[in-house]
Amino acid sequence: MAAAPYDITIEQGATWRTTLTVKDATGAAVDLTGYSARMQIRPSVESTTVLLELATGSGITITGPAGQIALVITATATTGINWTGAVYDLELTAPGGDVTRLLQGRVALSPEVTR
Repeated sequence: MAAAPYDITIEQGATWRTTLTVKDATGAAVDLTGYSARMQIRPSVESTTVLLELATGSGITITGPAGQIALVITATATTGINWTGAVYDLELTAPGGDVTRLLQGRVALSPEVTR
């Protein structure tokens, strides 16, 4: 399964939050009990610089039986963002160690006016 393309926009100074549900071919939620996930945002695919990173327990919460992955970047973290565009991907690791890249795409920043 190829990673689904999904571009995101982060509003500087605001909490960014999204929840996705992993489903199988029949549309049923996949039980993610025991899984972990991580997400990195970088200036470009080739860059060694990590601009922002989320992981299970640190910005990522997995609700196993429901197949849900919740992603959160705090308002404090988004306030400190000083880049204008980047790329990201989100990987899911199964209990046995298999890694699946779920999402990938571009990250845009909407600058904060009210400070």
